[in-house]
Amino acid sequence: MDKNIIFITGIGTDVGKTVVSAIVAQSLHAQYWKPVQAGDLDNTDTDKIRKWCDENVTVLPEKYLLNTPMSPHAAAEIDGKEIILTDFDEPDFNGKLVIEGAGGLLVPMNKNGLTLADILQIKRWPVILVSPHYLGSINHTLLSIEVLKRREIPILGIIFVGDENPSSESIIAKVAGVKILGRVPLTDEVNKDFIQNQAQELKIFD
Repeated sequence: MDKNIIFITGIGTDVGKTVVSAIVAQSLHAQYWKPVQAGDLDNTDTDKIRKWCDENVTVLPEKYLLNTPMSPHAAAEIDGKEIILTDFDEPDFNGKLVIEGAGGLLVPMNKNGLTLADILQIKRWPVILVSPHYLGSINHTLLSIEVLKRREIPILGIIFVGDENPSSESIIAKVAGVKILGRVPLTDEVNKDFIQNQAQELKIFD
C-alpha cells in the first residue's frame, strides 16, 4: 500500500468524484491522474481539474480517452481498444497522487469483467468514497463499503456531497465504522474559487 496515493471512487456515476478529486488534490498540492475517460472529450475531467486547481496541482495525462459515455468495457470495445490491469500501473509522480476512478467500484473495465474493485484489491491504494445524499444512497454507500472491506482495500473515509443530513450520515458511520472526512456543499457553479475555498476547509490527514 502506497500511502502517497489516494484513490477517489463513488457510490455511482455523476456523484461528484471529479469535484472531490479537485478539492483533495488542491488541499494536498498533489498530482492528479484519471486513467480512463469515457465520453465528454471536449471537456474531460482532466480539463476540469486544470481549470479548477492552481499551479500547486500537476495534472497527468489519461491512459485512455474513449469516445462514448458508457461503461469503460463497452466504450473501449467501440473504439477497438482493450483495457488491462497493467494500464493502471501508477505513473511516475512526486509527493502525493490523487487517482480518480470511472463510475463505481464494480464497473467493468473490459469484456473479461475486470472491475475497479479487482484493480484496487491488487493495488491496495487507500480509498476515499464519495457519497451524495439521495433516496437510496445509504444502501449504495454501505454496499460500496462492504465491497471494499471484503476485499481488504484500505478505506481512508467518506466525503459526503450536499446539504448536511445527520440521520443518513450518522447511520452510515455507525454501520460502516469508517471515518467521515468531510462534506462538500452543492453550488450553482463549480469554479476555481469554490475549489480553493473547499480545499482550505478539507483536512484529509488531520
